Amino acid sequence: MRSPELQRGRGATVNATSKRFALPAREADGDWLDAREELDGGAPPLRTTVTSEAARTIITRNQSPDIGFDRSINPYRGCEHGCIYCFARPSHAYLDLSPGLDFETRLFAKPNAPDLLRAELKKPGYVVRPIAFGTNTDPYQPIERDWRLTRACIAVLAETRHPLTITTKSDRVVRDIDLLAPMAADGLATVVVSVTTLDSTIARTLEPRVPHPKRRLTAIRALADAGIPAYVSLAPVIPHITDHEMEAILETAAEHGASGAFFLPVRLPNEVAPLFRAWLDEHHPDRAAKVMATIQSIRGGRDNDPDFFARMRGQGPWADLLRTRFRIACRRHGLGHIKPDLRCDLFKAPSGPQLSLF
Repeated sequence: MRSPELQRGRGATVNATSKRFALPAREADGDWLDAREELDGGAPPLRTTVTSEAARTIITRNQSPDIGFDRSINPYRGCEHGCIYCFARPSHAYLDLSPGLDFETRLFAKPNAPDLLRAELKKPGYVVRPIAFGTNTDPYQPIERDWRLTRACIAVLAETRHPLTITTKSDRVVRDIDLLAPMAADGLATVVVSVTTLDSTIARTLEPRVPHPKRRLTAIRALADAGIPAYVSLAPVIPHITDHEMEAILETAAEHGASGAFFLPVRLPNEVAPLFRAWLDEHHPDRAAKVMATIQSIRGGRDNDPDFFARMRGQGPWADLLRTRFRIACRRHGLGHIKPDLRCDLFKAPSGPQLSLF
């Protein structure tokens, strides 16, 4: 039976406030609003709201030894895609908001992101390394259609000939082929498109506001045809939910022009674990215990293994089997590893509003 609290078109089934940072959870105030669901006959639909945020910096530095980039840009906080497994959900707890439905519906945009990026690239001594988009929240989530902050940041990088990588679950990335294709021709851009399932029924609950898998595969083809190195990401692979599709996804991605592939066993850090468990109980109660038991076997007996390197690979027979299957399928379909070798020697710092004398 469908839970009365379940929001159609949203991923999380609950909206509990995190207490990890000692932030206060909302308590009933005795007002009639606390009984509105009972009075109205169900939960009202949640609308997406976007708050403008005056960011102080835009390039986030990363020192994790198991991640292949040292800097990233996130024009948005929160993500309307609603992927239940998203490891970025706990970041909303810093804002005194829930990693559950708040993460999907109460979003923040950084309209000064392009200006901040330009200012950082102008700093004396700036050292060029590829900038990664899509490492936290999706740069092409639905609000990018109107805010266009990802495109504006890419335009700055195109102007300065700065290398970038993009990871997204949206076919909206093809809108920016006009910027990305010339950059790719100079060895400055690659795109990774995430495809976790080919089953539209699973996708509707697993990642409810992500474009259909067929549209993402079509995006891979469009990127490849434009000369942009396009890869497919199977991140995450969820045991007993999507793992059986690994070979089919890789075969289909190769047929659509993908150059390489990457996969990651599902991770459930911090507040993501209880959200994922609630999602399993709602949508897959027949196998919830089996799914969690297998995940824990991959994660050393825990819901999540936060240790560097281990968190990306997993451990035990299940993890070994996934790696073996992935390696065989990639070899069969001619897919290499995602190791973009981007040029860093073409960078030209922005000149600013004043024209150069020479």
